[in-house]
Amino acid sequence: MPSKSADTATIEAEIDRIRSLGLDELRNLWRKTLASPPPAAFGRDLMVRLLCWHLQEQAFGGLDPNTAKLLNSLLRGDKHRPDRRLKPGTVLVRVYQGLRHTVTVAPDGYVWREQAYASLSAVARAITGTSWNGHRFFGVGPRHNCPMHTDVERPDGVANGASPRPRATRKRRPTRELR
Repeated sequence: MPSKSADTATIEAEIDRIRSLGLDELRNLWRKTLASPPPAAFGRDLMVRLLCWHLQEQAFGGLDPNTAKLLNSLLRGDKHRPDRRLKPGTVLVRVYQGLRHTVTVAPDGYVWREQAYASLSAVARAITGTSWNGHRFFGVGPRHNCPMHTDVERPDGVANGASPRPRATRKRRPTRELR
């Protein structure tokens, strides 16, 4: 296997060579490269893929720290939470008490009314005077890193997120007292 200083052409040539090997030759290369026998369930295609990946990892480096951290957390069974960071330049709009508030995401925070803030929660606090989760206040969903709704008028004249008619309420049965 080539060293980390190998050029791309050498790596590609080695990958082509690995792809041309038979099953027994792949098993021998696996033992020599990884110092363990290949799993019995691994077929030729999977062995080729893993050996080529290992070759590229040795030549170009492994996973970046964020990806390694994500994979380790998934291995432990942790739930994956998407990145909630918004990209600079994103404009968030919220109508609060009849006033339209526009916040622009900056590289180092948020800008509202030409004043910089460190967090969306600080902006929400400045707008409302009370403590708010900034992502919730501006309707930024935790799942897709996008607004849960926008304040754009629909053709029927109703802003998204608002209901055009009152919701029907469910009738509840009266509770019985236990004796």
